[in-house]
Amino acid sequence: MPLETEATAEIRALVADLRPDDADMLEALHRVQHRYGYVSQEAMYVIADQLRVTPAHVYGVTTYYSDFRTTPPPEVTVAWCGGPACRLKNGAGIRDAMQAVLGIELGEDTADGRVGLVAGQCNGSCEQAPQVWVGERVVGRLTAARAVTLARALRDGADPASV
Repeated sequence: MPLETEATAEIRALVADLRPDDADMLEALHRVQHRYGYVSQEAMYVIADQLRVTPAHVYGVTTYYSDFRTTPPPEVTVAWCGGPACRLKNGAGIRDAMQAVLGIELGEDTADGRVGLVAGQCNGSCEQAPQVWVGERVVGRLTAARAVTLARALRDGADPASV
């Protein structure tokens, strides 16, 4: 168990009401990720202690579910839409252009932690196809050239609200 720090104490308080059985594991992980944006190694130790399981057990559950992160989230998340309308309108080209500019694949973050590129789920704004979401904002009717411009701006530190 790591030394007790202010962060450890805060995590311990987040999960203090949970009981030692696997039914509370997901609740603990969700609480920590909601608060910090990811589940740190330190948090895994605290959860393991609270639920009386091994840290390896907590790590296994954390990494099994794709909703949980084990690293801090990027400053900006770009979600690429892979829905049917976007695919029909060169969505794959948009994805490929953004990956090339950012130097990452879907599911990865840039080395500086600035931008993350993830696969998004269709949200019903298909009239904007092909599209990505920058944070919660739809950026649609993209061309490969516009995707390159967008990726460069985000990579270079532009305010996500301005792109």
